[in-house]
Amino acid sequence: MISTAIRLARVGSRSELAAALLMGLGYPCVMLAALLPNIWFFAAAAAVTYAADWYLHQRGSYLINRLGKVRAGLSIRFLLRQLMLVLLLARMGLAEEPLFYTAVACFLIFYGLQAPQGAVTTLIRLRRTMPVVTRNVDLHSVRIPDAPPSALLHRAGEKMLHLDIAAMAGILIAAGTGEDRVGYVGAALTLLLGFVYVVALIPYVRRSRLVPPAATVLKAVDTWLREYQPTVVLYFSGSNESAYQGNMWLDTMARLEGRPLIVMRERNLVPQLAETSVPVLCVPAGTHLMNLDLSTARVCLYPANVGKNIHILRVPTMKHVFIGHGDSDKLASVNPYSKVYDEVWTAGRAGRDRYALADVGVRDEDIVEVGRPQLEPIKSWTGEVGNPIPTVLYAPTWEGWDDNPGNTSLLLAGENIVRRLLAADDPVRIIYKPHPFTGIRSRQAKAVDAKIRAMLEKAATERAAEPRWSAEAGRTAAERSAAQAELVRINARLAELAVVGRAGGDEAEESRVSLADPAREAEAAQLRAAWNEAYWRSFGWWEHRTVVGAEPKLYDCFNESDAMVSDISSVVSDFIASGKPYAVTDSAALGAEEFKRQNTAVRAAVILSNSAEELDELLAAVADPAADALAGARRELKSYLLGPDEPTSMEQFNAAVRALAAKAEARNAGVAQRLGDQAIAVPDREAAAGDGAVTGEPEAPAEAEAGAVANPDAVGVSAVAPEAAVEAAAETAVTEGASPR
Repeated sequence: MISTAIRLARVGSRSELAAALLMGLGYPCVMLAALLPNIWFFAAAAAVTYAADWYLHQRGSYLINRLGKVRAGLSIRFLLRQLMLVLLLARMGLAEEPLFYTAVACFLIFYGLQAPQGAVTTLIRLRRTMPVVTRNVDLHSVRIPDAPPSALLHRAGEKMLHLDIAAMAGILIAAGTGEDRVGYVGAALTLLLGFVYVVALIPYVRRSRLVPPAATVLKAVDTWLREYQPTVVLYFSGSNESAYQGNMWLDTMARLEGRPLIVMRERNLVPQLAETSVPVLCVPAGTHLMNLDLSTARVCLYPANVGKNIHILRVPTMKHVFIGHGDSDKLASVNPYSKVYDEVWTAGRAGRDRYALADVGVRDEDIVEVGRPQLEPIKSWTGEVGNPIPTVLYAPTWEGWDDNPGNTSLLLAGENIVRRLLAADDPVRIIYKPHPFTGIRSRQAKAVDAKIRAMLEKAATERAAEPRWSAEAGRTAAERSAAQAELVRINARLAELAVVGRAGGDEAEESRVSLADPAREAEAAQLRAAWNEAYWRSFGWWEHRTVVGAEPKLYDCFNESDAMVSDISSVVSDFIASGKPYAVTDSAALGAEEFKRQNTAVRAAVILSNSAEELDELLAAVADPAADALAGARRELKSYLLGPDEPTSMEQFNAAVRALAAKAEARNAGVAQRLGDQAIAVPDREAAAGDGAVTGEPEAPAEAEAGAVANPDAVGVSAVAPEAAVEAAAETAVTEGASPR
């Protein structure tokens, strides 16, 4: 019942639900106290509404946004409370007293102060919002001043409104005690603080405290691009939950030959981007992106199929490649949208065959097998259990956008899987790592996820009370305590390294100071490796665990586990790199043979029904390598899915980039040649000169015009290329049958 209430109220926890209920009851109580009138009841109810409102804001509750949608926003709630105080004074017979007029005047003036405060804070934010957000990009030519103190701008509206507490408290005390001076002092203090707040913001509206206009910033970015001359672009766009899709390619981009560049589209994703030494440009506006000088880039990589890809797919001077964010048998892996790219890169032969079977328009000659460079951190299985008892990772995928029962095992099999693992004859440890998207569409999936977490928490508590495990806990207490202390130390140091420049800087200031520092990056990498090791030592090898968030990473969970249970997703394909036993749930009840026929990655898996009764086979393979009948099949499947071990995936990836860049150069040279021939064939130079005279534009020398057209880097979205040349290139490609591939 409580979980249902939490879901209906759109809050994230019981404490948020309690705060919402208190706030919902508090305002009627404030009105009732004003009507009675009862000053102390009013004061108590008002205090409850203040506290509940503050708590919900601190938690970032979704309910706050919903209240704004139904005309019960923050300003309205504060105004309502002030009006109820005025009503209370009137009901107490003070309507003709100076205190009453003081209260009315105070709240009116205070309300008037909120307008300039809101206008100034909005202006500062707008004028400090750059058209791009950067990381590791030196924009020294742009003067970006320090941000205003975060105390002034962070939740500025909420802070301003709370200044009425002095007036509310003073007037209530005055009404209750008859000491009007207290009310006057409270009202004066509220107005003084509000005025000071507005005055404190004024200096930050000066031109010297704001960032330069968008045109100046974009010009500096283009200057940097011409100096850096990027050759390979990773283009990423998506929702808040999809940051992992770009993060998984950061290490690969850092090891790539040439000069890589990461282009993003959503500002809110930049803080979620993992640390990288690769230059990052976040360009939210499509018009700004389409006018960037990317003329030196020859290859653009896309980890996701999203609508905003079109803004850079239009650039003809580079080749476009879909690299995806995992290799799986999901329908998303053979999306018909993929045929818009020049090439589709898959991990192994399986990806090529998948597109052939799907017949969605992706040609076989446009598919390149490059392996999976991200899988290098995954350790190969030695055939032995890593701890005294085996660890089984349960990593289900999310529910998907449709109601296909085969999307996730959570709905029909999740509880059965966990229950059977907990009841296994020989004890096992469970690590549960749900997909980041779990529950964003299906309430049922969210409920099952919560239930599994509760099951594991209860099982962990019960196991801790058993003599065998309690004795082990006592024996390893010092080691676990030391690991926990190590985690605290590492987290503190990582937090220090994460702060570049002064604390409290805004987006613009962070763009100015966020430059690559090899020494800092090396230390951070060492610390993260040490953090991962300490994390697994910080609790017992017998303790069940739910792992959420960015750390530890999924591959770290692979290395810690001895087997895995999952669904049809890229998680399965990646886990196969370890060589460890795994099971996949046939949630749609297709039957083992049909399930294997439709899904390549499960051909070496233990196939689970929704009852999960086949789990004993998986546990037997983990406990005794001799009972592992699928070991050979896993080795063969690994090569088929992920490609050969030699050359390495990174070598294959770099080779594919070089080959495609060469194709782009050849294409650009061909277009430039055709455009050059076309320019020479123009017969009427006098007419062109006449047009220039009419428009007031000077006639360009023939040599300069031919040189500009012949430059292959000047074809596309380049600051160097005339728009006429771009249009001519597109027209020539169409009329002469030039292929974009």
